[in-house]
Amino acid sequence: MTDTLWLEVTGLTVDVLTGIYSEETHLPQPLRISVRAKLAMADHYDPTTPLSRSKNYMHLKFAATEGIPKDVHFVLIESVADHIIDTLFLQDEKVEEVEVKIVKLAIAEEGEEIGITMRRSRLGARK
Repeated sequence: MTDTLWLEVTGLTVDVLTGIYSEETHLPQPLRISVRAKLAMADHYDPTTPLSRSKNYMHLKFAATEGIPKDVHFVLIESVADHIIDTLFLQDEKVEEVEVKIVKLAIAEEGEEIGITMRRSRLGARK
């Protein structure tokens, strides 16, 4: 049997300086960001298991909100996702894999979701 533990924070709306078109480059635009982090699991979680055996999910929220520099223009939303992933890998060795989904809210015309999903495992992480 293989056990897997994913921490998730979904549906965050974050204003980020991003875009390639002139109308996008001067003001932050709203992105909907969701983050999943696969963690190394403890053998067992009983009622008294301390947080140190898992991860505070607020760290995921921070990486996708306050952890994104406000004064940096990210040309591609891929680079926003990359920044979030790098932040989480640096925070905690228990993070084995990270998935970031970003939806560009400003370009939706009829409620569709246009964006990317990026996933990286620690084995494939850049040195």
